[in-house]
Amino acid sequence: MANITTKVSWSSRADESVTAGEGTPLLNGTEQPRHSRQDSLRGRPKEIPHNEKLLSLKFESLDYDNIENQLFLEEERRMSHMGFRCLEISRWVVCGLIGFLTGLIACFIDIVVEEMAGIKYQVVKENIEKFTDVGGLSISLILWAILNSAFVMVGAIIVAFFEPIAAGSGIPQIKCYLNGVKVPRVVRLKTLVVKVCGVICSVVGGLAVGKEGPMIHSGAVVAAGVSQGRSTSLKRDFKIFEYFRRDTEKRDFVSAGAAAGVSAAFGAPVGGVLFSLEEGASFWNQMLTWRIFFASMVSTFTLNFFLSIYHNKTGDLSSPGLINFGRFESDSVAYNLYEIPLFIAMGAIGGLLGALFNVLNYWLTIFRIRYVHRPCLQVMEAMLVAAVTATVSFTMIYFSNDCQPLGPEHNEEYPLQLFCADGEYNAMATAFFNTPERSVRSLLHNQPGSYNPLTLSLFTLTYFFLACWTYGLSVSAGVFIPSLLIGAAWGRLFGILLASITPTDSIWADPGKYALIGAAAQLGGIVRMTLSLTVIMVEATGNVTYGLPIMLVLMTAKIVGDYIVEGLYDIHIKLQSVPFLHWEAPATSHWLTAREVMSSPVTCLNRIEKVGTVVDILSSTATNHNGFPVVVQVTDNDEPAKLCGLILRSQLIVLLKHKVFVELARSRLTQRKLQLKDFRDAYPRFPPIQSIHVSQDERECMMDLTEFMNPTPYTVPQETSLPRVFKLFRALGLRHLVVVDDENRVVGLVTRKDLARYHIGKHGLEELQLAQT
Repeated sequence: MANITTKVSWSSRADESVTAGEGTPLLNGTEQPRHSRQDSLRGRPKEIPHNEKLLSLKFESLDYDNIENQLFLEEERRMSHMGFRCLEISRWVVCGLIGFLTGLIACFIDIVVEEMAGIKYQVVKENIEKFTDVGGLSISLILWAILNSAFVMVGAIIVAFFEPIAAGSGIPQIKCYLNGVKVPRVVRLKTLVVKVCGVICSVVGGLAVGKEGPMIHSGAVVAAGVSQGRSTSLKRDFKIFEYFRRDTEKRDFVSAGAAAGVSAAFGAPVGGVLFSLEEGASFWNQMLTWRIFFASMVSTFTLNFFLSIYHNKTGDLSSPGLINFGRFESDSVAYNLYEIPLFIAMGAIGGLLGALFNVLNYWLTIFRIRYVHRPCLQVMEAMLVAAVTATVSFTMIYFSNDCQPLGPEHNEEYPLQLFCADGEYNAMATAFFNTPERSVRSLLHNQPGSYNPLTLSLFTLTYFFLACWTYGLSVSAGVFIPSLLIGAAWGRLFGILLASITPTDSIWADPGKYALIGAAAQLGGIVRMTLSLTVIMVEATGNVTYGLPIMLVLMTAKIVGDYIVEGLYDIHIKLQSVPFLHWEAPATSHWLTAREVMSSPVTCLNRIEKVGTVVDILSSTATNHNGFPVVVQVTDNDEPAKLCGLILRSQLIVLLKHKVFVELARSRLTQRKLQLKDFRDAYPRFPPIQSIHVSQDERECMMDLTEFMNPTPYTVPQETSLPRVFKLFRALGLRHLVVVDDENRVVGLVTRKDLARYHIGKHGLEELQLAQT
């Protein structure tokens, strides 16, 4: 079965990450009760049609809950009031740095894409103009297809061969990280480099993609790197921000990085904060919100400032994000009460089209998981899509006879004349022969009458299928801009049709308004974000007049779409078998209790334990647990014992590495006491147990876990209902929740996988299988 699940994993190097000491794949409780389930899986055919009925045990949880052991409490008590003030200031500094660097990366991507796409389109345009007169336009087509495929080939090779997790927009992975799932390699420096280069190649290569989604992932990687004050990839430690080397702080900073990414992409600082709130953070407080907002503001400001220098308008800060919908003037955007039902109807259309997009993409992704899993095949598929995109675009432009006059206020970047009369340009070329962001802007702002309905309907149809085919290729690319572009095209078409069936009246005359509503409906129908998307759209248009219609449209699109299928990101998270916890427990789960959900029996440790026992438990491949309840005395007859704390695998590994044994402490009085710094220095890539050598004599020594274990872990009685367990687990961001009986004896352990197993399916509450992938 393993051969299938390696194809499914986000980073197809799952095996490698374990050896690198990063993964300890299973959580407590995959012993006897689970074997029967896994055996039933083994009898299945070699190829599983799709993987959403499985939960992967490869993914670990993050420890959002602080381990309040004696070392931690001593350090906190030693710290003065001034020390805490300094920490708070350094948090603000880190957030400022995150915003600044994310803005710089956005600026770099924007400028490189503009320059390279400009050169490409200029070359193709000159070639087309040359061959329009003398004949032989097929040469222009071949040139265009080769240029596209070459760029995309570079982008696909670096993703497929060097860092598979950098594929796609990265938003599903960041959603999982903020949900508390440790996705291997997701916030590495290498991932960032591949992501940035990959997104430049795929946008310049003319694929139906945008550069906005990857900005969110890039911001998150920057945040994870900056907040740790060192780079494990470059093996450099700057000895700063050492206090932040733990999951609690890192996850907060990553949510700030994701917000800064949204803010740089759309020029929407408030939208960024709401995106982090809506998609990610489980534990939210006011100061965190304020810091995230600061990071978002800094990021937008940095991008503005450097782009203003690039455009030779130094100090002019009026172009907020990478995607700028342009200004909507108030008189052209007026809308009446009787238009609201029309907007709601557009929302429903967006929901239906979005659901269609998601269903098609779902089946396509399953096909890719099963058949297109070798890196060389992935690169070939990406090149095929690039060549087909160029061919389709060229064919549409070639056969289109929609000629528009070049007015004095024309803002076409590369107007193509082709077979039009002098002084006219081909309108289809405005949509296809351009970077997607520019096409969106022209659909929203061009004069009424600058597109005819046939052009728009053909464009919508072809671009819909191209975008659907492109999402999920192994290139770095976002789905935001293609969705906006499809929506803007059919929205404008809707506006034109309305104007044609009603008597001449100025209120219907502006199709740009309907293009905006269509864009919102289509994007809402595909990704199903509500709160943050409303604010992002309002901020990107720079006009709050449209707040209400956009909100109504997004709500309708979400309701209609959810009735048919989930959002695109949720589908991809499910296909990766990630143990993702939603906001609430499944609605009909009140009849389940902690006793039925928990994993048992649990591997426990004594407060003073023999080193040999610890090494054997950690080395055992059968269990591979991550958290061990510490009990007063482990009995021989498998009776539960009284709980006195919880200790993690990573802590035990550090203790073994530093040989913190009772006997050695007595014989060597000078031995340095272990401090929290030793644990922080090993974070986040703790060495695997195989790399730690313990001699035969040392196996007989004893380890005292008292001052390292967390003496106050969260516990629940075994009769607690599943929703209550879920709420506690989700809100506090826990990794282990100990289940005890009425005498405080350990009877089981609840982990993320135990809760994520239950979900509402077609036939009520369903339980997913656990697979060792």
